[in-house]
Amino acid sequence: MKRETLFLKVAVFLIGIPILALSILGLPWLADNPVNPDYTHILYPILIGIYVTAIPFYFALYQAFKLLSYIDKNNAFSELSVRALKNIKYCAITISTLYVVMIPFVCLVADKDDAPGLIIMGMVPIFASMVVAVFAAVLQKLLKNAIDIKSENDLTV
Repeated sequence: MKRETLFLKVAVFLIGIPILALSILGLPWLADNPVNPDYTHILYPILIGIYVTAIPFYFALYQAFKLLSYIDKNNAFSELSVRALKNIKYCAITISTLYVVMIPFVCLVADKDDAPGLIIMGMVPIFASMVVAVFAAVLQKLLKNAIDIKSENDLTV
């Protein structure tokens, strides 16, 4: 295993640990909000949305891990890599869409709690996942073009 991809694989693994810890320990604590029980019922759709976004998040991490494995096996310029990038792009778009659906509930909580900064914090995952989607789309397009050029060069005598 190459050192560069080993470091990136460890980084991908370490990215998943805080989300797993947050979903197991942090989110149930947030649902049992003893401070202000007036808007606890509004938090449940937000929590369900966060739990649902964990599914495409971990699938995207798995696809990134597979992509690094392809690089290890010298299969970086293959259709498998293009497919992994396409899956990462779709996962990022799905995460962004789910957070867009959750924004009205975040607005309700921000209105009840009088915290306008909460709306901005709710929009951060939307823009972050859209940046990942655009980056994956650009890489997918570049990789697809490189594969096409490589196949044309292989056919040239």
